[in-house]
Amino acid sequence: MIECESLENVRENIDRIDREIVKLISERSCYVRQAARFKKTTDDVKAPDRVEQVIATKRAYAKEIGLDPDMIERIYRTIISCFIDQELKEHESMIGKYNDARK
Repeated sequence: MIECESLENVRENIDRIDREIVKLISERSCYVRQAARFKKTTDDVKAPDRVEQVIATKRAYAKEIGLDPDMIERIYRTIISCFIDQELKEHESMIGKYNDARK
């Protein structure tokens, strides 16, 4: 971590980190779209047990590095919800294409 000399310097570093976060979210999105191929039902997409497993591991990691686990849980629940919506759309599209091909 860089020790900042001004508010402008703080903002530059936050902006730099945010660009990396967005890039990583984009990469995660690619894997989410791929995951839809392997799931047979919308329940498989929603996977509540998997969601809770992910939340638990992120909370544990947050505690390990001294970050507020409640904040991380809120962030990850939002991220996961958005990605489930994306994956449901992808899954629905794949089912539609499969049904069209069978006609």
